[in-house]
Amino acid sequence: MVSGPRSSFDFGRDPMSQLAGTHLFLNLCGWIFVTSSFFCGIVLSDDGVAIQSSGASLTQADPAKLEYFETVVRPLLAKRCYECHSTEKGPDNGSLILDTAEGIASGGSRGMITSMKEPAKSLLLHTVRYSDVDLQMPPEGKLPDEEIAVFERWISDGAVLPEYKVAPRPATHEIDYETARQFWSFQPLNSAPVPAVGESDWVQRPLDAFILARLNDHKLAPNPEADRATLLRRLTFDVIGLPPTPEELNVFVNEQSPDAIEKAIDRLLASPHFGERWARVWLDLARYTDFTPDWQSPTDRGWMYRDWVVQAFNQNMPYDQFLRLQLAADLIPETQPADLAALGFIGLSPTYWKELALAPSVIEQIVADEWDERIDAVSRTFLGLTVSCARCHDHKFDPISTQDYYGLAGVFASSQLDERPLLPASEVAAVKAVRQQIKDLEVKLKPLKEQKSPEAEAVEKQIADLKAANPNVELPWAHVLREASLYVQPDGADRTRLEYREGEFRDLPVFRRGNPSNPGDVVPRRFLKVFQPVEESRFTKGSGRAELAESLLTKSQGLVARVIVNRIWDQHFNAGLVRTPSDFGVQGDRPTHPELLEYLAAEFVSHGWDLKWLHREILLSAAYRQSAAFREDGNVVDPANHFLWRSNRRRLDIEMWRDATLAVCGKLDLKMGGPSQSIDDLNNVRRTIYVKVEREELHPMLRMHDFPEASSHSPRRDPTTTPLQQLFVLNSAWMEQQSSALYERLRPVADQKERLRTCYRLLFAREPTAQELELSTQYLQDSSTASDAEQAARWNDYLQALLGLNEFHFVD
Repeated sequence: MVSGPRSSFDFGRDPMSQLAGTHLFLNLCGWIFVTSSFFCGIVLSDDGVAIQSSGASLTQADPAKLEYFETVVRPLLAKRCYECHSTEKGPDNGSLILDTAEGIASGGSRGMITSMKEPAKSLLLHTVRYSDVDLQMPPEGKLPDEEIAVFERWISDGAVLPEYKVAPRPATHEIDYETARQFWSFQPLNSAPVPAVGESDWVQRPLDAFILARLNDHKLAPNPEADRATLLRRLTFDVIGLPPTPEELNVFVNEQSPDAIEKAIDRLLASPHFGERWARVWLDLARYTDFTPDWQSPTDRGWMYRDWVVQAFNQNMPYDQFLRLQLAADLIPETQPADLAALGFIGLSPTYWKELALAPSVIEQIVADEWDERIDAVSRTFLGLTVSCARCHDHKFDPISTQDYYGLAGVFASSQLDERPLLPASEVAAVKAVRQQIKDLEVKLKPLKEQKSPEAEAVEKQIADLKAANPNVELPWAHVLREASLYVQPDGADRTRLEYREGEFRDLPVFRRGNPSNPGDVVPRRFLKVFQPVEESRFTKGSGRAELAESLLTKSQGLVARVIVNRIWDQHFNAGLVRTPSDFGVQGDRPTHPELLEYLAAEFVSHGWDLKWLHREILLSAAYRQSAAFREDGNVVDPANHFLWRSNRRRLDIEMWRDATLAVCGKLDLKMGGPSQSIDDLNNVRRTIYVKVEREELHPMLRMHDFPEASSHSPRRDPTTTPLQQLFVLNSAWMEQQSSALYERLRPVADQKERLRTCYRLLFAREPTAQELELSTQYLQDSSTASDAEQAARWNDYLQALLGLNEFHFVD
């Protein structure tokens, strides 16, 4: 990691201490621009693009680019290239091996297949484009343009490859399940005893003993507790995603009772805004989108799933029930109609256009891609495993076979996307019938209105009468699933027909190398074999979704618990106990505190999968309460803070930052739920979780601030450093609007110094230093003889600069 250039300013907690003179705002802006105040310094990532190597990169890369390789590029290589260029076939075909990262990076007898200096002239692109009559691959025919585009994108993005931590399993070797089950993450839960650390006043919760024992092993001491103001600001952002109010801050700082922290935590966990903050974490995993461009009926009702997640977290729904409902709410007898919205986890997953003029083989591939999206979402979210890597061949590292993959694929091949109102099943048919009547009448009405026919009024009255008699027809319809199988059938010589068979369920064959046109043996619908040491139980009840949910919670209970515990820990400490939160397989990181993870996961299950219990246990710990202060001794022994000798400072994500800006400026509308609104609307002052998200076209402001693509599972946000982020703070109409609103909020405070103190309490949860007060006063008093408009403009400039400071954008 390389830090960017430092200026002569000190970027500590006293950000204005070195700024003097009457041009304070210009100095502030210059300082902010140079340092990009969202960040502690410019960081250059050591990835495949930055290195500018001559060929594909084996270094640590952007997770999204690695995901693109694993989910798009690798399956294409398997489909088109492995038949000749794989470890199984050996070096005979030009010494080019394409089923290992090392083989791709090394190239073959003709040299490297990728070029970072001139990506467009890469040998791989040269051959697949058929640019040379003597060198054309694959030999049986040129690839379709969309497949060539996959290689073009991969190479232009740096041709990144995974950095394998162990050697891949040879293609000819069978999986040794007995040995594989000994790997730490595949073992059943086995709660570790709390370590004895002697008499220690520091330990507040059992988890602290695990932390302190590891620190003692490395002769490190934990940091002291953060001051009250810093701690409340951290707690409030972590739990509800908003800054504390000055009133809350005053009460907490002056609270003398020994349970002040406990009371503050309980108050925040009970807030309805808890669900909004933590729902967004889940929606990153679920690839949430408001708009689903379904090939049959595009809809913008994803918000119903979002609102269900918010309510589930606020109601402290046990995590096992939370999981079950998202996979099989329609199949669980006691499910309430409102809980059908939970099926949006699967129902909002990507779908692809199925042009029926295409050949059946093409449509079959598209449908298989949709099944793959659902397998990937379920396996990475709940298990922390990359099951999709077994689509074309057995997983190169983890004990997941292609039979496992197609056993799960059959579950989703037997479940079709649907929409329905959130009503009891007995009422749905009647509502559908009335809606169809209304639809038919509306079709009839359109030409009548255009012709200004007197019959139009009568038809309009019919529609109004139907709606009045059947109020449920106006209910929004949620994305759900139905028990049915889709079959792709030829329809004449050049067309395809899609046939939905209700109540019929499919066991799929293994598609050799991921190609539906090359089927192998049929695999019954079932769970992963590594979690079934005794016998492989088949799914026999309908599609198998309900049995899949139960298998996740029983056969893989330990892994499911570890994964969600780690995700919660990651959010509170800005680093997981496992630092690859969606990869608990062989290629993922090992836990920094394995006994602690085991202890927390076992306790979490024993407490009824209670998420708020887990939050509370973490937040009450001494480990969580530590200050983020730098210490030389800790940095020498543990610069990455693996052993948690201090708190990790972190940057606010776009949601927290935008919400905090609106909150301190007095503009935030805390109305909950309902349809999403565009972020382009300057009058949209709702929380950012209610901003419209589209999968096909992520808004530039969201993308600029590291919001994840809605097409990808996103286990954590990885902050970037770009000048655009700070230019937005300095120049956007939205920021000017907020600084003006902040001035209007502060203006009733007549005394200028008291106004500045109020401002600092709002923005930074602290009082200004004497020097900050002096310099700010000096800058603002230079306009004391100016008109009201000029004074307001100077205050607005000053406040906009403060809103751009590191201290506002980071949590210590």
